[in-house]
Amino acid sequence: MAQKIKFGTDGWRGVIAEDYTFDNVRRCTQGFANYLLKQGKDGQFVVVGHDMRFSSEHFAAAVAEVLAGNGLKVYLTDGATPTPVIAYAVVDKKAAGAVNITASHNPPTDNGFKVRNETGGAIDPEGLKQIEAGIPDDIKDAKRKVYKEAEAAGEIVKFDAATPYIEHLTKDNLIDLQPIKDAGLTVMVDTMWGNGAGWFPRLLAGGKTKVIEIHNERNPSFPEMKRPEPIQPNIDVGLKATVDNKADVLLITDGDADRCGIGDENGQFINQLRVFGLLAYYMLEVRGERGDIVKTLSTTTMLNKLGEIYGVPVHETGVGFKFVAPKMTETNALIGGEESGGYAFRGNVPERDGILAGLYMLDFMVKTGKKPTELLKDLFAKVGGEYFYDRVDSPFTGDPEARKKIIMDNNPKTLGGLKVTELVTVDGFQFKMEDGGWMLIRFSGTEPILRVYTETRHGDKVKAILEDGLKVAGIK
Repeated sequence: MAQKIKFGTDGWRGVIAEDYTFDNVRRCTQGFANYLLKQGKDGQFVVVGHDMRFSSEHFAAAVAEVLAGNGLKVYLTDGATPTPVIAYAVVDKKAAGAVNITASHNPPTDNGFKVRNETGGAIDPEGLKQIEAGIPDDIKDAKRKVYKEAEAAGEIVKFDAATPYIEHLTKDNLIDLQPIKDAGLTVMVDTMWGNGAGWFPRLLAGGKTKVIEIHNERNPSFPEMKRPEPIQPNIDVGLKATVDNKADVLLITDGDADRCGIGDENGQFINQLRVFGLLAYYMLEVRGERGDIVKTLSTTTMLNKLGEIYGVPVHETGVGFKFVAPKMTETNALIGGEESGGYAFRGNVPERDGILAGLYMLDFMVKTGKKPTELLKDLFAKVGGEYFYDRVDSPFTGDPEARKKIIMDNNPKTLGGLKVTELVTVDGFQFKMEDGGWMLIRFSGTEPILRVYTETRHGDKVKAILEDGLKVAGIK
């Protein structure tokens, strides 16, 4: 019996050679081709790109063959390409959508399959269900054209996605790079052996600012980290290098460069919720822009506070850009993002962009003349004090429905000594607390993991809230 392929928070992911096989990739591609053909996209181009994981370029070629076999044409990136660059290529090439072979931040054993629509953004949950329904059980039902034949016929075209993206950053006034080049900063960059390698040196060359990169080669085993996820302990080597090189800031991009992490000038990690707050504050205060904010329920309530201060609406969605991207498109949002460190911006495609987020952080520093620690103090002063966050992940392979019943039955009245005021079940179980903070329990959409998150105004209660959360989930 054929394996059932399911799309999670962001696409389908699996263990290479176990369930992530060439046959299953081809079956998955057939499902996407069926979806596009039902929308009348026959004969149109689809962008296909990939990351630096094991055999990603070969999986991408297999995708191209199946798309060509279904009468669709393919623009195939000429090498490993950041997810936001692939997303912009969809718009630049006026393509019907994209397939991106990447497992983003997953362990080195994994690979993945992301799909995007004609905006370059994530396809909504209903569209993903249609794609899943169109995946054939039998590999024989996946149409396929020999790569060399399709290439000779002009049905598979290799292209450079980088140049149009770089032109887009400047010609569409997303960022003025020259002041950053001239600022004389020392910028440490950790590309986590991923697709972000070489991008900041290329974008910021020719001025006084110096960029120092580490982990900027292809190595699918991801040495010196558990996985290419921009959180500790994976970034500890980069944080130390920041101090050793007396750098002004550390920029971190994950495996496919759609997520951005930040380390301050002292080699301390600024968690991703605080970075989201900083970027929204930069857009509203420094750039003086106005527009809606879209946030997942697992990210910071500082955004709600900023929304009140600057008079802009804040929309809360389930976890994943399959919810964020459609809402951003609907509202023409100024900024959207999630707890994982993925942020998207108006004027760009509705996709997480770790490169642009890093550039905006540098621009924030240059325009204010302040270091990351000073900018964080300014943000806390604006929103009325510090916000504290942490997350714990626990392996989980049991029955989610049985676990959900345990959580509902436990129904806590307090967490870490703070009174629970509300339960929200939009995505998982979010318990609102009396200090305006929250604790969330949800199952990962990309891995067999149960996550417990919290944000609170009480730094001394974070550990206790998470421990209580694990007890509520029946883990401890």
